[in-house]
Amino acid sequence: MARHYYLTRAGRLRRKDNTLSFEPTAGEETILGEKEAAVEIAPQTEGMLAAAVIGSAAALGEDGMGELSLEAESERDEIEAVIKSEDAMREAEAEKPVRVAERRVIPVEDVDALWVFGELDLNARVLVFLSKHKVPVHFFNYYGFYAGSFYPREYLHAGYLVVRQVRHYSNRRLRLAIAREFIQAALHNILRNLRYYGTRGADVQEQTESVQTEILRLEAVKDVSELMACEGRARAAYYQAFSHILRNDVEFTKRVRRPPDNIVNALISFTNGLVYAAALTQIYRTQLDPTISFLHEPGARRFSLALDLAEVFKPILADRLIFRLLNNRQLNEKDFAQDLNCCYLKESGRKTVLKEWDSRLQTTIEHRRLRRKVSYERLIRLECYKLIKHLTNVEPYVGFRAWW
Repeated sequence: MARHYYLTRAGRLRRKDNTLSFEPTAGEETILGEKEAAVEIAPQTEGMLAAAVIGSAAALGEDGMGELSLEAESERDEIEAVIKSEDAMREAEAEKPVRVAERRVIPVEDVDALWVFGELDLNARVLVFLSKHKVPVHFFNYYGFYAGSFYPREYLHAGYLVVRQVRHYSNRRLRLAIAREFIQAALHNILRNLRYYGTRGADVQEQTESVQTEILRLEAVKDVSELMACEGRARAAYYQAFSHILRNDVEFTKRVRRPPDNIVNALISFTNGLVYAAALTQIYRTQLDPTISFLHEPGARRFSLALDLAEVFKPILADRLIFRLLNNRQLNEKDFAQDLNCCYLKESGRKTVLKEWDSRLQTTIEHRRLRRKVSYERLIRLECYKLIKHLTNVEPYVGFRAWW
């Protein structure tokens, strides 16, 4: 069974026959080519070079055409000697093999998606190979926030379904019905989290009532912007409950996105990006067009349908993961870094989160309707299939609602 691969270190990704070869760069933050080397000039040598150049310019005069004095000639000889020494160092370094860790060979049939969190060197040949084998690649930036995806050529695209998606988007009534169901499912799952922790001693009664009030308002909503407003108020109340759900030494007062200002906001941003990428991966495995959405407005250069589906699963996949990681002390302040006003996960923290995230995706539950075990990851795919059935008039879409 194909699985996810998470590349958290800098390295080089290459194609070899019918496999992928990943070579992590040992002890380096950037990728080195086969004969490239990062040679730093020692501070004293750098200063010596600068002083020598300035001295030579002064000796030549303002127009640079004067004759060199004996002193200037001596300085020039020193410059040439230093340059020759640096050239020799570079030549010696270039002949040394690049220091890389043990190469990892990955059969492409074993890869469902690649998640890239470090500097990665790859070429067009690799991308063509990944596209041929239907492997999407999700990229995250230096701070661990979602940056974009390599989305291979669609292999299940159906013109008829695209037409149906566009028709449901362009019809106000049809679009509102789908968007409302996304929000109802999302708020139900938020409410499920609040009730779970409420029965375990967390003082979240006020926030629970606020979310319930917003759920009741959804039926009377007349357009998508009102839906988004209801969802925004419900989430604001939900985030206020975090301080009661999380252990006492974890501070959290409000949601701050750009940039996240503390460890909880950093985790929310990071895990929300994971849910979005997971939703996009599952959309790719269906006939849905990821750029045509119903809750979020379709826009240039984004897969907005993944945002729609992510709303349903963020309380289950992202928020529950955050609560467990922090309350079980699997993460602490040492796993985070502060850069100006931005708080983000260090590599150690990312590895911890990704390990638990992947375990979460593969965890199975007994599906009430299907009467069989289904993984959390599969739940997202099933949500795509339910949406397809709605668009093709097979059966109305009912968003996923957690029962545990």
